[in-house]
Amino acid sequence: MSAAATPAGTPTGTPTPTRTRSLLAGLARDPRVVIGTLLTLAVVLLGVCGPWIAPHGEFDIVGRPFTRQGSFLGTDYLGQDVLSRVLHGGRAILVTSLLATVLGVLVGISYGVLAAYAGGWVDELLMRTNDVLLAFPQILVALLVLSAVKQPAWWVVVLFVGLAHAPRVARVARGVALTYVHQDFVSAAEAIGERRWRIVATELGPNLTVPLLAEAGLRLTYSIGLIAGIGFLGFASDPGAADWGQMTNENRLGLLVQPWGVLAPVLVIAVFTIGTNLIADALGARAAKGE
Repeated sequence: MSAAATPAGTPTGTPTPTRTRSLLAGLARDPRVVIGTLLTLAVVLLGVCGPWIAPHGEFDIVGRPFTRQGSFLGTDYLGQDVLSRVLHGGRAILVTSLLATVLGVLVGISYGVLAAYAGGWVDELLMRTNDVLLAFPQILVALLVLSAVKQPAWWVVVLFVGLAHAPRVARVARGVALTYVHQDFVSAAEAIGERRWRIVATELGPNLTVPLLAEAGLRLTYSIGLIAGIGFLGFASDPGAADWGQMTNENRLGLLVQPWGVLAPVLVIAVFTIGTNLIADALGARAAKGE
């Protein structure tokens, strides 16, 4: 339950069904959520269904490089169809981004809530360690870590990106959790002998949902950007496969002659970013209002 007033007879610390329905109804009426959901789903459907509707195969040569042959987006640096490559290249990057975001959010929330709930020197130790991790730019660490691997497997990319997000999520989770760890409903749960993990899960957890969902939306945006950047730098898990980040690097030399090899994947990533950010902004606004 949030610290806001609740109907009589409702156990303190437990979110009421009325409040949950009100929150969902409010989000459904928010134009940012509606537009953001439509944009995000459009890109997700493109990534999932793309290989089935692509006019050509992922590796088919359909014409001369950097020409208007093939579909209406023309050909890439090898003469492959740009539209088909874009449609084939979404599934892997979207799945990898989602898995990395889930990993980063789970690790970050666990770390941040543990620090807030423990307090004292444990909190200081955990958060100073977290500050050290935050000091390193993600893309530079990516170059350092992935350069040691000739061809990183997809799970290596997921692990790296997820753990790179964890310190940032932990900082937000701790800040939100500190609002509630000293509230009466937490003290009451401790007084009746509730286990700590149950207090975190059933008392603190429901209050952290909205603000941390907003943070998860931002992390998903950053995940796809970071993974696309890794592909652009040449560290894709499958160098020959279609990959939105890798496509921008492969076709950059023909940007002035045939720009769609670069613009098409960039625009798809941009639409996905706008969609997830709109949803995250709406959730963040609800969290700021204490809803």
